[in-house]
Amino acid sequence: MLERFYPDVYLESAYEIDYAALYEQGYRGVIFDIDNTLVPHGAPADERSIALFKKLRDIGYESMLLSNNKEPRVRTFNDKVGSRYIYKANKPFPESYRRAVETMGTTPETTLFVGDQLFTDVWGAKKAGIRTYLVKPIHPKEEIQIVLKRYLEKIVLFFYKRNQRKGLLEDD
Repeated sequence: MLERFYPDVYLESAYEIDYAALYEQGYRGVIFDIDNTLVPHGAPADERSIALFKKLRDIGYESMLLSNNKEPRVRTFNDKVGSRYIYKANKPFPESYRRAVETMGTTPETTLFVGDQLFTDVWGAKKAGIRTYLVKPIHPKEEIQIVLKRYLEKIVLFFYKRNQRKGLLEDD
């Protein structure tokens, strides 16, 4: 039952993913959450996030920001990184993920999703058939509703890691 929330890959940071190798494997689009995935919650785009989106463009990727935030937050971040975006995405419902894939001109099989939350980011992407990368939150300061979800995430991640150690999950 908990497997529906398991990420395909769990890493420290969105910035350590080998996007070039994944491109060679046939991936062509990357969908990102913003807050605590790319920058601390509410922070503007920084040099590292701007450089990441430039790198992705140079490799040949299409990119999309997918956020449950309102447009001013998402637009302001996007103005610096130069991607496309969907705000008020209503994650974890898969419709916005599918719209992102369609907008990028990719398929679920050639698209990656990178986010920091299991119950919105990962679960929604999995329901849309997209490969998921869960990253650790950048900063501990979060809204109260997210703090509460983090306690439940710890339970899911405990079983995810245990199954991974036992060899019950595929290594990516």
